[in-house]
Amino acid sequence: MENRKKTVKDYIRTIVDFPHDGIMFRDVTTLFADPRGFRICVDQLLHPYAGEQIDKVVGLEARGFIIGGAIAHQLSVGFVPIRKKGKLPGATLSQDYKLEYGEAIMEVHDDAVEAGEKVLVVDDLLATGGTAEAGIKLLERMGADIIGCAFIIDLPELGGRTKLEALGMDVHVLCEFEGA
Repeated sequence: MENRKKTVKDYIRTIVDFPHDGIMFRDVTTLFADPRGFRICVDQLLHPYAGEQIDKVVGLEARGFIIGGAIAHQLSVGFVPIRKKGKLPGATLSQDYKLEYGEAIMEVHDDAVEAGEKVLVVDDLLATGGTAEAGIKLLERMGADIIGCAFIIDLPELGGRTKLEALGMDVHVLCEFEGA
């Protein structure tokens, strides 16, 4: 590597043809495993929201839990997981959404966020935006004030950022990769 500082993108490994042929899987576990890379990631995801009130960080299943938990800890605020259907005990709210091939359902505890609380939504990857949109709809139904959506990676060709911005969301990403 030449004489330059490493960026978040430098810590992300690409695995070809996973989970099936034609997919370039962007693996953030290598980023999370490196203490310097992980610190850079958390700091850069938080930077645009410095000075803003944030009551809770919301992480989208599953890698959003890792980065969301670290961000919530850094801010000394609560963390709320939005999970796949059937993973949370107790009373939940549900939201269905479309996948590339089929549908899925996301859930959140019905008492996880109070109306008016300011929340930051985080996840590792923004592709089509379906998962994030489902999370946003759940949070809006609960009366949350979503101050932004922060992602490590954006795959711009898949249109997720455009979808979230059309919903009025502020979207912050650390790096982009071409392709699916």
